[in-house]
Amino acid sequence: MSDDSSASDPEPGSGAGSDAVDQPTAVFKAPSLGTPAKSADGKPAPKWAAAVDGDGEHPGESARPRSDEARSDEARPAARATAAAKAPAAAKAAAPAAGTRPRTAAAGTAATTLDGDAEATAAVTPPPLTETERTKQQPLPPRPPLDLLAELTNTPPPPDTPIRKLVRRVKIWTPLVVLLLIIFATVQLLRPLPAPSLALTADATYTFEGGRLKMPWPAEGQGAVEVEGVGVVGTYGPQTPAPTASVAKVMTAYVILRDHPIKDKDSGPKIRIDQKTEDQASNPDWSTAPVEAGQQYTQGELLQLLMVRSANNVAHLLARWDADTEAAFIKKMNAAAEDLGMTDTVYTDASGFDKGTVSTPKDQLKLAKAAMRSDVFRRIVDMPNVNLPQIGRQLENGNTILLKNGVNGIKTGTSTPAGGNLLWSANTVVDGEVRRVLGVVMNVKSGATLSERTKLAVETYSYDLIQTAQDGVVSATAVKKGDVVGYVDDGLGGRTPVVAAKDLKPVGWAGLKVELRLTAGKGGVPGTAAEGTVVGELAVGSGEGRVGVPVALQRDLEEPGFGARLTRVG
Repeated sequence: MSDDSSASDPEPGSGAGSDAVDQPTAVFKAPSLGTPAKSADGKPAPKWAAAVDGDGEHPGESARPRSDEARSDEARPAARATAAAKAPAAAKAAAPAAGTRPRTAAAGTAATTLDGDAEATAAVTPPPLTETERTKQQPLPPRPPLDLLAELTNTPPPPDTPIRKLVRRVKIWTPLVVLLLIIFATVQLLRPLPAPSLALTADATYTFEGGRLKMPWPAEGQGAVEVEGVGVVGTYGPQTPAPTASVAKVMTAYVILRDHPIKDKDSGPKIRIDQKTEDQASNPDWSTAPVEAGQQYTQGELLQLLMVRSANNVAHLLARWDADTEAAFIKKMNAAAEDLGMTDTVYTDASGFDKGTVSTPKDQLKLAKAAMRSDVFRRIVDMPNVNLPQIGRQLENGNTILLKNGVNGIKTGTSTPAGGNLLWSANTVVDGEVRRVLGVVMNVKSGATLSERTKLAVETYSYDLIQTAQDGVVSATAVKKGDVVGYVDDGLGGRTPVVAAKDLKPVGWAGLKVELRLTAGKGGVPGTAAEGTVVGELAVGSGEGRVGVPVALQRDLEEPGFGARLTRVG
């Protein structure tokens, strides 16, 4: 600007006309967008007075001139005149007193004091933006497809009704539901099938007809009878631990054969007789074998002297030979009893002469079943006598009923604290099959002498029980050939019946209840098979007394169908 324009502006208080008086602060009305502001004389207003700059933004304080010299002489009086003309009465009343500098009151209001004068303050109100400018600053949200289509086709969208909402939701959700169903069906069909299994539908038990089998139980002592693999026929007496006498030698032989198995009753390693064994042969209170120091016997021969002759001195010799010391061997005997479940049995010596060696009838039957599994043991205990060349004479077995029909063991035992005892074994034939019957009679003390007690326990009590058991053990048809006994369960609800391929005839006695068990074959139940295929076995009993028949499919076995695989749960 020139110096002339500066000089033309009268100083405040000079009294030069109306311009010489301070004017009240004026509130400027913001010009509309796109139209430049003009002064009172019609000339364009300075750039700082514009409400909106060329870009549509409010400049604020930064658009004002920094000094009075920057304003033109022509614009200054025009601006003052315009402000005075348009300022409302309220603005005049609120104007600050002369000689004071006003502060900026609010955002968007520009307040300036020029050369100590009360400068007019313009309150700028942004004009409303046009649709185009507003869209540039903030994009509109996307419009619904139907509205856009209506705008393009000049057709108004149909009204939004509940039916339209329902149709729209169906169109949106139907593809998603169909996709989920396809995925679900694919997963169900690809899942591996469960393993088929057998289930029993026939009665789980069978009871033999007739009343209970009447056994001639002794009036003294205690005992028990059992058919191996079938069950206990019965017991009598208190069933409490009592001295066993020489019946303890059964455990001695069992441990020797378990740890030193041999193939024949006369075979095995050579064992030399020591001086202690020879000295013990002259013990008047023992049952002994007349062996001499330096002689050699096989393991099998010494077992014959142990079980047939019931030689105490040989029992202690075998204990030392097996475990170095008798104490160590006794520990092995008790450990073996524990393994067999003989919970009421204690061994204190290898011969049973010590009255601290005690057991019960049920425990002795557990030992008998384990020992009789050895072919060598069975052959030895069935010997009525023994005749060895080293001794030169025949030694008799104390079990005098071994020559009776079907009797084949096991061991006698007699002492003052124990009385007369016999652990016995006998056979009976049922449906052409040999069945083993085991029994024990213990603590018979009614005889005047030990020999009388032994004879009473062996020849009277035990043999009567043997004969009754042999006659009373029979077979019965529990299931007939062709009977439906169960089914194959495919795991998804499918069931294919199975039938017995033969008559099932368990072994038992009158009043006995036996349990039927249906089991799959070694390879398991197949997933598919033809009618008549054997898939398992129906059986009764266990061990030597077990009886079983095959079961076969009544019709073709097929894998689960599409519907069962699709609707499977779990």
